Amino acid sequence: MAKPNYSFEKRQRDLAKKAKKEEKLKRKAGAPANPETPELAAVPPAAEVKTVP
Repeated sequence: MAKPNYSFEKRQRDLAKKAKKEEKLKRKAGAPANPETPELAAVPPAAEVKTVP
């Protein structure tokens, strides 16, 4: 029976963790760049505000 290669398994786990962490950082970095935030979407632009004379 062949013995398990634990170092290979550990390397694969570490690579998976690193890829997941990088993906999470990319998603977080892209979030502030999104102009459609809930706080800004609730405020009407100044051009749409109608004033009564």
